[in-house]
Amino acid sequence: MCRSTQSYREKIIALVEPVVESQQVGMELVDVECLKGQSSWMVRIYIDKEGGVTLDDCAMISAETGDLLDINEIPPGPYNLEVSSPGLDRPIALDRDFIRYTGQQVRISVAGKIEGKKTFKGTLVEFIEKEGENIVVINVDGRVYDIPHGMIVRSNLQYEF
Repeated sequence: MCRSTQSYREKIIALVEPVVESQQVGMELVDVECLKGQSSWMVRIYIDKEGGVTLDDCAMISAETGDLLDINEIPPGPYNLEVSSPGLDRPIALDRDFIRYTGQQVRISVAGKIEGKKTFKGTLVEFIEKEGENIVVINVDGRVYDIPHGMIVRSNLQYEF
């Protein structure tokens, strides 16, 4: 993800999170994706609540979010907006999610390599601060890895069937 895309993502989170959380008790913003296409942007907003979100929840958040994005011109230019449930392989993006899902099975992809690996599938052990940096600790088949939060490109819960 390029720096400007990440910046727009962070701005969208700041705009949208208060709206999502004010709509219903327990509704939360799970993640935001902001991707630049050839002719327009794709903005995906994932929301959730106890018992799952409904189509009406998504439509309501879409309408309010669209207005906010338009007024603030974020992202710049035309965009398509999707609002949906995170699904079974829920993204884990925010600090609070890493804390909440400690002990769960996760898949984490990183930019660059850590000890020769770019993808880690295992148990989320903890989320800590170490030397001023947020670290995700994951156990992969008995081996523990410290992954700097800033290196994470994508992380998801791994649903076990």
